[in-house]
Amino acid sequence: MERLFIIIGALSGAIGVAAGAFGAHALRARLEPRMLDVFETGARYQMYHAIAMLAAAWIVSRFPGSLANASGWLFLAGSVLFSGSLYAMALTGIRALGAITPLGGVCFIAGWACLALAAMRR
Repeated sequence: MERLFIIIGALSGAIGVAAGAFGAHALRARLEPRMLDVFETGARYQMYHAIAMLAAAWIVSRFPGSLANASGWLFLAGSVLFSGSLYAMALTGIRALGAITPLGGVCFIAGWACLALAAMRR
């Protein structure tokens, strides 16, 4: 699991950098400022949680168990739901996609809680 979380975290970080660059260069002239902010928030949180995924890999190696594993999967789910919904909303203009975003936020919070609990239980 450690290796998988490192791979996912590294790829997520690469996608986050690409999304940030895409937003800053290709979308600046195409999106209204509010939607550009939404897109940039998705990229920023994807980067934060790419790093969190690397932390999850470290916790899995140091304190193996279901909570450590859950943290990594929750960070991945949060990135897909939170950042993915913000990217989709900004690019399509379909504001109803914003209803998905809080589910990703809950996954992020749960992932951080699992990470803390995994470390505290050892």
